[in-house]
Amino acid sequence: MKINARQICFILIVYTAVTKLLIYPTMLANLCGRDVLFPAMINFLIEGIVIWSVSFLCSRTDKTFFELLTDNIGKVGAKIVYGFFAAYFILMTIIPMFEQMHYVHTIFYDTVPSLLVFLPFFMFAVYAASKNLMNIGRCADICLPIFAFTMAFLFIMAFQEVEWDNLLPILQTPAKKIIGGVSGTAFRFFEPCWLLMFMGHFKYKKWDAAKFTLSYAAGAAIVLLFLAVFIGIYGDIATSRTFAVSRTSIYFPAIETIGRIDLIMLYVLESVMLFALVINIQLSVHAMTFCTGYSDKKVWAVAVNAVLLIILITCDHNFHNINQFYSNWIWIAVAVFTVAVPLLAWALRRKNES
Repeated sequence: MKINARQICFILIVYTAVTKLLIYPTMLANLCGRDVLFPAMINFLIEGIVIWSVSFLCSRTDKTFFELLTDNIGKVGAKIVYGFFAAYFILMTIIPMFEQMHYVHTIFYDTVPSLLVFLPFFMFAVYAASKNLMNIGRCADICLPIFAFTMAFLFIMAFQEVEWDNLLPILQTPAKKIIGGVSGTAFRFFEPCWLLMFMGHFKYKKWDAAKFTLSYAAGAAIVLLFLAVFIGIYGDIATSRTFAVSRTSIYFPAIETIGRIDLIMLYVLESVMLFALVINIQLSVHAMTFCTGYSDKKVWAVAVNAVLLIILITCDHNFHNINQFYSNWIWIAVAVFTVAVPLLAWALRRKNES
């Protein structure tokens, strides 16, 4: 087996949380005002149900998703589906990639051109994407303690500055805006697709479905707590505070005497963010090998990253428009690939069930 259940739990905790700490809170604040927790909870609830569904399906078969598709719609059909997933993973990488580039430039290297700062990422991404699923699992083992330590430190620095009254009154935002917050940020949620790709590549044990679901719930709880802290600190002006994770600890009193110690934590947390960013690239390459039957991952790693680099170079000045397009329309792709396909996987005939 290429990955194990423990590592999948770590991925669902850490990567679920860390992918939603930059612009996601600000987007929700713009869409829903102070009621940011409610659209987030709705999205997490929907995805949590799908996570449980895919996890439970793993207990009913030891086949990979590709093998299940092959048994039901033939090898050509399975390759087509995996081709769509490869493209979907690239699609889901674009916004986080732009966010990371602007975040690293703004917070750490504001005197160096942003593109030049971010170019080394692609060398890392090519290397990581050329590895198998075992590499993804090992990275998760490394990331969990780093994430736990840095987030605990940042939360401690932020808590005493929170004014919880800023979260009140609750549910004053019209229902239409809450639903708009759900659909407008839906492209941030793609974790069930990870489980589809992991299916059959790990040995399912009793209660793993519960462990996966609870792990996802833990990641969701961290994000919800962070959203509450962010709004509790900034209130109505949260709409103008981008890169939220870098803003919640800057008012820690000790910073005035010992300096920006929070930047050290942000540097460390950035390593986890990069691993979380690269997982979609790794799974896109994984899907491409099944789609084409060509198993040299190095070739596909270079190809996928070349596509992303071209998009980054040509569209850098249109990030706002791209983000707006994702907010308005990509919920449709999410509804298909992140929700419908994983749920419909139950309709596939499962031969030789374990």
